[in-house]
Amino acid sequence: MWERTLQDLIRGLRANKNDESKFIGHAMDEIRREIKSKDMELKAGAVMKLTYLDMLGYDMSWASFHIVEVMSSPKIHIKSVGYLGAVQSFNEDTDVLMLTTNLLKKDLSSTPADVAVTLNGVSSIMTADLARDLNPELVGMLNHSRPHIRKRAVAAMYRVFQKYPDALRHGIGRLQEKLEDPDPGVVCATVNVLCELARRDPQDYLPLAPQLFHLLTTSSNNWMLIKIVKLFGSLSPHEPRLVKKLQPPITDLISTTSAISLLYECVHTCIIGNMLQGTTGDSLARMCVSKLAAFIEDPDQNLKYIALLAMVKIVPTHPHLVAEHQDTILSSVDDEDISIRMRALDLLSALVNRDNLQSIVQQVLSHLVKPESSAIPSAVQSLSQHIIPSAPAKSPGAPSQSTAYRLVLSQRIMTMCSQNTYDNVIDFEWYLSVLVDLAYVSNVDIGTQIRDQLADVVGRVRAARSYAVKLMVKVLSDDTFLLHAGEQGSCSEVLWAAAWICGEYCGELSAPDELIPYLLQPEIASLRPDITAVCIQSATKLFGYWASEAAKQWTESFLEDLKKAVDIMIEQMEQFASSTQIEVQERAANILQLLIFIKRDVAMYKPKQENGFSDLSAAAFDPVLEPSFPKSLYLIQPLFSSHELNPVASIAQASVPVPDGLDLDMWIVPSMQDRVAEEGDDGDVTERKIRRNKKGKGKESANRMKVKSGKKKQKEDHYREELAPQEEETAEEKAERERLKAERLERMRDDPYYIMDDQSQKPPAEDVDSIPVVRLDGPLPLPGIFLSTHMNMADALAEEPRLPGLRSSASIRSTPPSFVVERGGEMPAGVVITPQPSTPVPSSRRQTPNPFDVTVTPPPPLPSFQSYEVPDDELRTSTPESIKVTRAKKKGTSTAKKKRTVKPEMKAGDEGTVVIH
Repeated sequence: MWERTLQDLIRGLRANKNDESKFIGHAMDEIRREIKSKDMELKAGAVMKLTYLDMLGYDMSWASFHIVEVMSSPKIHIKSVGYLGAVQSFNEDTDVLMLTTNLLKKDLSSTPADVAVTLNGVSSIMTADLARDLNPELVGMLNHSRPHIRKRAVAAMYRVFQKYPDALRHGIGRLQEKLEDPDPGVVCATVNVLCELARRDPQDYLPLAPQLFHLLTTSSNNWMLIKIVKLFGSLSPHEPRLVKKLQPPITDLISTTSAISLLYECVHTCIIGNMLQGTTGDSLARMCVSKLAAFIEDPDQNLKYIALLAMVKIVPTHPHLVAEHQDTILSSVDDEDISIRMRALDLLSALVNRDNLQSIVQQVLSHLVKPESSAIPSAVQSLSQHIIPSAPAKSPGAPSQSTAYRLVLSQRIMTMCSQNTYDNVIDFEWYLSVLVDLAYVSNVDIGTQIRDQLADVVGRVRAARSYAVKLMVKVLSDDTFLLHAGEQGSCSEVLWAAAWICGEYCGELSAPDELIPYLLQPEIASLRPDITAVCIQSATKLFGYWASEAAKQWTESFLEDLKKAVDIMIEQMEQFASSTQIEVQERAANILQLLIFIKRDVAMYKPKQENGFSDLSAAAFDPVLEPSFPKSLYLIQPLFSSHELNPVASIAQASVPVPDGLDLDMWIVPSMQDRVAEEGDDGDVTERKIRRNKKGKGKESANRMKVKSGKKKQKEDHYREELAPQEEETAEEKAERERLKAERLERMRDDPYYIMDDQSQKPPAEDVDSIPVVRLDGPLPLPGIFLSTHMNMADALAEEPRLPGLRSSASIRSTPPSFVVERGGEMPAGVVITPQPSTPVPSSRRQTPNPFDVTVTPPPPLPSFQSYEVPDDELRTSTPESIKVTRAKKKGTSTAKKKRTVKPEMKAGDEGTVVIH
């Protein structure tokens, strides 16, 4: 064959690209013949070709024995081919490795050339058995007269220590001697091995610190210095005295070296080795941060990446030093490399505190704003661009237009603001504005998170509710989210939060009835069912609050406006009552019935006539007289305002004590336990039923059809048995049947999934005279427009006639609001709260003495993305009484009863379940 050599095989592969598999098949047949030859030169050539094919993915494990034969050749060039094939194909499962022990020992005691080839190969094919058997020979090679043999032996010893850890006891001392070897290559190899070994258990290598420190201060080999610095980074956390000793040489290396790799390793070792603490550590930390900041400005992307990665580790101890380079870090947020952008965001998230939160968020938020589209070019400009083509100008915000990256930016903004329950936020009105800005400019699916944040902030911070209601009114009056609700990244979920906030805190509005048309407009039906349902519920809350307020200041002139308002509400609810979504339909149908009741009550209402009272105020408070307004005006409002909705502690349900005498592992229905035990097999119940049905029956006729196989035939026979006419039962059978029936009824009475009818089976006599007669017909008001004459929208909010405003304030707020964040949440009554261990935070980042009361002065507004301008409003002075939240009893998985401490004043009724959503 013409492909005798490896070169011929490679040429053949290149010439047969269209039919490579066929060529490889012929080549493998030839190699199989050559490798069985007694000619070692021909056998070595076959091994070389097999090694090349193995690199291409073809298996050569079948030739392992022939490779050992080539390794045993006395000729160095053939032996090298054998070891190359062994390195390429042998592994720990190779059977012939047990045959190579004596061969390897023989080669290690041969000529220096054979020893070098053997050491190169044995490092790759080392197993636990070979490491145990070759350990004495390899330790002896550490004192070889030739430096390149000693260097290879040191590298081979690392594989011995990996596969046979017992060799460390005898070999580590000999390895330590190589740190003073006269050859720098041997010393460098020894340092490499020690650096890798120290990763697993650094404490065992602390005795080597003096020798390593000597090498650190005397060596000029940058690669060896990198390994020594890495090794000290592993040893320093276990020996605090090393920190003070290493600071001078590390500082000298950082300030003098020109090798970037060595400089970074020194900085990284200072970070992980706790060398940045104390007075001397502060100066070293400042030097490290300045060097890393220079890396960030370097055009090399690799330097930028490792610098950002290292700065994240410095922030916990020296945030003020990293904050000095905030602008440099922010410039990396729009880098072309996505990995650099992500590391920059990680660094900003770690860097944020109460002082720089607003500036960082505003700058990150600016990256989400799409660049304004340029004006349409003129005809002359278009022609000039075609004649003289030029590269288009790169938009500064181009990297931020990626959907995935914009999503990460949006999530990081909310994470930075909400971490530690809004510990870094000092102005919650500003944060509410940021959330609304984020909904407008993000263009990604972040609406659900924004919705949750809005609801959480308003629920926890009472002082921000007035501003939040005003802001949500603007969101509802803007049709941007409504028009783009079906598009990707429309953030239409913000409408859910806006409707819920306006409905829950409608008392902050001066004209709540003017917001109802925005919540019940026909376009709301095109939104998601959960958003539509919340809009319907909030509109009902607004109507109920408006009706109750109208009752408090009732005059006869309000009657016509009330009739028109109810008519419009009914008309708008009817369109939602026919929705295909069950949640929307059910809410609308229930509310529609309440509105119809109010409509009939208002229609039957007649104004009070003058009754000759001399003192009208006394008559107004007479409890015997009927009220001067329709009673149904107070029908809806108490349904939603009986209790205030407050945040609940995350451990509230888990903290409810288990009452004494309650066994959570006991069966609620004891008889069900027996039924489960009896019905271990599904077929048992059916068989018992069949036997019971057959009891008392006569013999079936001999002409019955033969039973066929299959489930269908079995069911037909079962049905035929049940429908067959039965003979008269005897007294004993009747008594047995009554007994079984009584047992079944008793069992069903204890079954929580079966509703029992405790009334008598005999229907009572109908008493027609006792049926009440209710007059359902009556005069109905004519439909009109939804307009309030006594609460005009223009009078309520003169600056913005389209929007309902907040309650008017006689005095303008002269001091900034005091924001108090309810971080803990409510707990059930009678629960003893055990303080949870908290992670200490550096004093430089926490300046709030009380973790629950945050009273600060907001900073001046920033030039970009300012807070929405709203008029100062009077805050609510009264707060409803706090509610009590307990959790429902749940089955436990443990057999032991939970013992908790309960306050003595806890009443028995407190153990009930009160769930408030």
